[in-house]
Amino acid sequence: MSEETSVKLVNIGYGNMISTQRLIAVVSPDSAPIKRMVSEARERSMLIDATFGRKTRTVLIMDSDHVVLSGLPVEKLAPRLGVEPTELEGEEDV
Repeated sequence: MSEETSVKLVNIGYGNMISTQRLIAVVSPDSAPIKRMVSEARERSMLIDATFGRKTRTVLIMDSDHVVLSGLPVEKLAPRLGVEPTELEGEEDV
């Protein structure tokens, strides 16, 4: 018998969805290394821009080496991904 795996899709804004099983990291687009990663992904045709022309608020890194841009902030995506808001508090000080 084959084991069924259910794919959990999460809305990352504007009707776009990603598979949570393929997600490696959710990061802010503000740092130089992340900007470089986005630029390199664009050059390799591995960038998925799901911002619908809006400002990039979150960068999602997938296990397939794709980089996905979202127009929603991490604070809105976290509950959708199953992360409690209390887990995010105080992280800026670390």
